[in-house]
Amino acid sequence: MTRVLVLNGPNLNLLGTREPEIYGHMTLAEIEEGLRTRGAELGLEVVAFQSNHEGALIDRLHRRDFDWSIVNAGGLTHTSVSLRDALKGIGLPFVEVHLSDPIQRESFRHVNYLHDMAEERIVGKGAAGYTMALEFIAHQVDKRGSR
Repeated sequence: MTRVLVLNGPNLNLLGTREPEIYGHMTLAEIEEGLRTRGAELGLEVVAFQSNHEGALIDRLHRRDFDWSIVNAGGLTHTSVSLRDALKGIGLPFVEVHLSDPIQRESFRHVNYLHDMAEERIVGKGAAGYTMALEFIAHQVDKRGSR
C-alpha cells in the first residue's frame, strides 16, 4: 500500500482559530481525519505530522518511511533552504499545498523555495486542497506505481 505523509509546518496547529477568514474554520485534526478516510477509499495509507520546528520537519522527512508526501510548509515555504534541501535530498515526490494563495498576499510570501520541485501545487483551495492533493497522488500511483 502506498504511504502518504502529510507534513504541516509552523502554526498550522492553530487552524480553525487562526485567521479563519484566510485559513478557514476546519482544524488540522479534522483535515487529517478526512484525509485518512479518503486515503483508505483510494487505497492509500495516510500518516500526518505537524511541527512548529524546522528541524523536526526535516528529521521526519529523513525517515523516508513513505512513498509520497503532501507538504504545507507554512511560513517555511518562504524562508527555508534547509527544508528544500531535505525534500530534494530524500528524492521522494511531493505535492505542495497552501490553504490560501501566497501570490495574492504580502510580497514576502511570493518567495517560494519549494514550488519548482513539487510534482503538483495546489493553492487557494482551503482545506479541500489537501484532498485534491491526495487524489492527485492516487492518480499518479495508478499511472506509474507507488514511486
